[in-house]
Parts: sequence; structure tokens; C-alpha cells
Amino acid sequence: MNITEFIDTWKEALASDIIPGKREILQRFFKTGPGQYGEGDIFLGNTVPAIRKVSRLMSDAPLEAVEAMLSSPVHDHRLSALLVLVERYRRNRKDPSARREIIDFYLSHTSGINNWDLVDLSAPKILGEYICQSGQTDLLETLSHSENLWEQRIAIVSTFTLLKNGITLPTVSIATRYLTHTHDLIHKATGWMLREMGKRGNEPFLLQFLDRHAAVMPRTMLRYAIEKLPAPLRKHYLDLKSTVK
Repeated sequence: MNITEFIDTWKEALASDIIPGKREILQRFFKTGPGQYGEGDIFLGNTVPAIRKVSRLMSDAPLEAVEAMLSSPVHDHRLSALLVLVERYRRNRKDPSARREIIDFYLSHTSGINNWDLVDLSAPKILGEYICQSGQTDLLETLSHSENLWEQRIAIVSTFTLLKNGITLPTVSIATRYLTHTHDLIHKATGWMLREMGKRGNEPFLLQFLDRHAAVMPRTMLRYAIEKLPAPLRKHYLDLKSTVK
């Protein structure tokens, strides 16, 4: 089977499990209208489990086929390509050169990682895992300074894996940089990572961050960050925020 036939088979497999009416729901949910963050994105109407199932079957796809799928205007194609990379990265845990090839591919194709679910389902399990092993946190710093919204989200969401391994500094560093960010999707992701930092035995680090920054944090970021704190603490930090106009 040549590459074109392989890609056609992959696309046909994804098209075979569409749920009637789901396409329209997903188009609204992922804000694909004019001027919205997902403007122009196209959905087939698959569920994530269905896409995962197809991706497992295609996990040995040549990178040329993965690249073609990741370049597709169809969201389901891009997600499936990323899930193939996630699976490939997991399987190659004992092959550093194969993992490095996947990392290089991932970082050179961020133009196709252009919605929040695509970031969240791939970045921690590929880039986050790599940085945990390599210590190359400079990759996150570079992405966090990008002018691209999705690369910025990749930077903060990748720290989820670091937090699971007790590494907090990159989360704190990037979250501090994002205090003045203007986009709600970055506020949500950053607040989520700060909340995870507090949940994973690092509540003193979260409280220290909040003591220093709660008054100036974007409100959505703050609300996400304090969600698992006791009610009196939540009120305390919201009150700090409310005093700043």
C-alpha cells in the first residue's frame, strides 16, 4: 500500500464512525465561527474514543502519512495524527533516538496543533514526558514566548507531566509570565496547572503564588487555581482580587 492509499484508508476509517448531528455540536463547542479561536475548523462528528480506536490501528503509520493528516483542515484527522504520535512516543520509551525524532516532528508541526483539545491530549504525553526525562525546560520557555496562542498553551499544559513528577518551577515561571496574557484559553490552562500543583502535594507553592499574585491574576485563572482549596481560602483570594480595580 502506498502512502496515498494508506492516508485514504485512515480517513475512511475515521469517516465510518460518525454520529449524526455531532458535527454541528462540535463546531459550536470548539468555537469555529468567524472571529472565534477555532474559526474555519472542520469536524466530521466523531467521538474521542472512536478516534482513539482508529489511531491505535494506525499507530505504525509512516511519518509522511502522519504529516499529511496533521496538515488536514479536518479536526478529526489532526487529532488522530497526534494520538498516533502519543502512542508511538509511549512505545519507544527505550529508544531515545526514536523519541527525539517524534519530539522534533511534534515541535516542527505545531501549526496543526491548533485547538485546545489537540494541545491537551498530546502535549503532556509527548513534550511533557520528554522534558521530564531530558530536563530541557528551555523548550517550554521558548514556546511560552511564542506569539502563537497554541504554542503558548503547549508550554503551560506540558508542565502537567512535570507536576506529576514533583517538578514545579516551570509551571510557576510560565504562569507568572502569563499573568498579563489576554486570552481566556491561556487563563484557563494556567489556572488548571496551578490547581494541579496544589493538588499534588505542593499546596504551599500554590498558596505562595496566590499570596504574591492573586490580586492581579485574570479572574478566570484565579478561579481555576483556587477551585480545590477550602472555602475560606477561596473567599480570601477572591477578596484580594476584588480590591483591585
